[in-house]
Amino acid sequence: MGGRAVSQGLIELGERIRKYRRGKHISQEALAELADISVNTVSRIEGGQTAMSVEIFARMVQALEADAGELLGGQFFDPEKKRAPDNLAFRISHLRREDREIVTKTMEAMLDGFSARR
Repeated sequence: MGGRAVSQGLIELGERIRKYRRGKHISQEALAELADISVNTVSRIEGGQTAMSVEIFARMVQALEADAGELLGGQFFDPEKKRAPDNLAFRISHLRREDREIVTKTMEAMLDGFSARR
């Protein structure tokens, strides 16, 4: 890594950001554009090669529509388990408001249909 001192914390943070970005199907280029930073910066952050300022972290959180605590190490969405109810709720909570309303109304209609079949 070019002689740079890399901390385990930065590596883990970068991995969480990468995992979150991929879980939302966002490219590094798109994240860079949304966060108004360079693609190279996104790559270095995800690789744990550089620390970021609070301002850049806040922009990334906003661009990913993420919870800062989750990116800093809280419970995280696991794409391999995306059908588990808690991960579905997590994914729904991170949609845009309009999309959350559509999903909620659809789920309510489906649940009402199942209840009517009993």
